[in-house]
Amino acid sequence: MKLTGKQTWTFSKELYIASTGTAVGPEEAAGPLGETYDLTFKELHCGQDNWELAERHLLEQSINICLQKAEKQPEDVDLFLSGDLINQTVIANYTARQNKIPFLGMFGACSTSMETLALGAALIDGGFANHVLTAVSSHNATAERQFRYPTEYGGQKPDTATYTVTGAGASLVGTEPSPIKITSATIGRVMDLGISDPFDMGSAMAPAAADTIATHFNDTGRTPTDYDLIITGDLSSVGTPILKQLLQEKKFDISSNHQDCGLLVYRPDQPVFAGGSGCACSAVVTYGHLLEELRNGKLKKILVVATGALMNPMMIQQKETIPTIAHGVVLEASSKGGHE
Repeated sequence: MKLTGKQTWTFSKELYIASTGTAVGPEEAAGPLGETYDLTFKELHCGQDNWELAERHLLEQSINICLQKAEKQPEDVDLFLSGDLINQTVIANYTARQNKIPFLGMFGACSTSMETLALGAALIDGGFANHVLTAVSSHNATAERQFRYPTEYGGQKPDTATYTVTGAGASLVGTEPSPIKITSATIGRVMDLGISDPFDMGSAMAPAAADTIATHFNDTGRTPTDYDLIITGDLSSVGTPILKQLLQEKKFDISSNHQDCGLLVYRPDQPVFAGGSGCACSAVVTYGHLLEELRNGKLKKILVVATGALMNPMMIQQKETIPTIAHGVVLEASSKGGHE
């Protein structure tokens, strides 16, 4: 691996996503990408006794599916990188307690999907592992209870609010050839433009996405046209136009090939306000829909930029503004074979 520019890792080894697994809740299953998920549940409890157990079940199921596709057992995996939104990343911690794989817990809020994927690829490229499992989860009810109000309160929300995706996504990274190749990653900086409204994550996260995307282009010498798709994590309808404007000011035009996972995961007529968010938002869209587009040749090269708001309720109550971050990973279609 070599450092390209200031923040971009260019991988030296041939690195591949061997397999993926996705599991989602009812609203996600009813969305336009419903057929692209491996497992769907008809109700938010996912057959469990409480919301946190439901989220853990989603994460465990996505991992099981991922390993089954690759014909691997937990003991075949060298490292497990995972995170979620709940205090002290307990969903990931308790899942790691179950699968017994050497574990690194990670937190980048909703950017954690690409943070784990980038670091997993780097660890393999550096010779520290052969197979790395990366996974994230989120759940609408667990996030509402922690960051805003329990869903039972029925509190009103503004149109700028986003709807936390109930789901989990996992990937297995290694050097065995497969149709999906990981070629580079751009690690983001923490940005804060003074947004303090926890119901407007799109405005808060757009500057971080713009900074990472512009840095990626500057580091690599590439332009937006070098990618079939540049996709962000969960800026949704509020943050997406802000991102495009900020990049226009930096002389980068992504208007023709940009999409946002938060706008793809739900239909406009679903009760999701500005669109989707949460760790699982970028994970289930990428590991389901986008990788299938790469496998079937509709896409050849994409830049996935997951965005996250690095705050908690206490800081908001103390009138702090919201720091944010975005991490980008380049995925390319490969002619090599594999499990998927």
